[in-house]
Amino acid sequence: MGSGRRIAIYARVSTDSQTADNQILELQATAERRGWRVVEVYTDHAVSGTKAREQRPALDRMLKDASRRRFDVVMAWAIDRLGRSLVDLLSTIQHLEACRVDLYLDQQNIDTTTPMGRLVFQVTGAFAEFERSLIRQRVRAGLERARSQGKRLGRPRTNPKTERAIRAALSRGGKGLLKIAPEFGVGSGTVQRIKAEMELPRP
Repeated sequence: MGSGRRIAIYARVSTDSQTADNQILELQATAERRGWRVVEVYTDHAVSGTKAREQRPALDRMLKDASRRRFDVVMAWAIDRLGRSLVDLLSTIQHLEACRVDLYLDQQNIDTTTPMGRLVFQVTGAFAEFERSLIRQRVRAGLERARSQGKRLGRPRTNPKTERAIRAALSRGGKGLLKIAPEFGVGSGTVQRIKAEMELPRP
């Protein structure tokens, strides 16, 4: 089954005292049983699952290699190895899906190389998208309430030219907030605000 598939293993541990060896050995054994060929192992040591992609070098490298189609399937021990935020997980999943790279999660028994596995993940993605929609609605309601009360929100606005350049950088993708902010000499909160405004549904 799946003979010849190229496999990337992603492992993560939260502290220096932990080791990812057991995760990797179990996944290598599973790949061998399925006739899959492990071509790369990516490991983030002492990195919390709540960290953004930019702060998880192995995850970032793995996603970039997925874009280059260096493997066909990403294997991870459990879903919380990839991340603990539903929104961040959805972003990772959507990136892999866009690259046509499948995902195998051992502990959740999720395997998108199978029709049932794809269905399970589509349901998961629907819930995550619902959560993002609720967040956008809350942001919009909060902004409108503050404006109606005549409040001046946050720091002074960034000049329009810089805002347009930041919007263009966000639209192009490929860079996280922490990389875009210093490039334009603004704080990450400014970039986050602009991104949130871009995601607000148009009236």
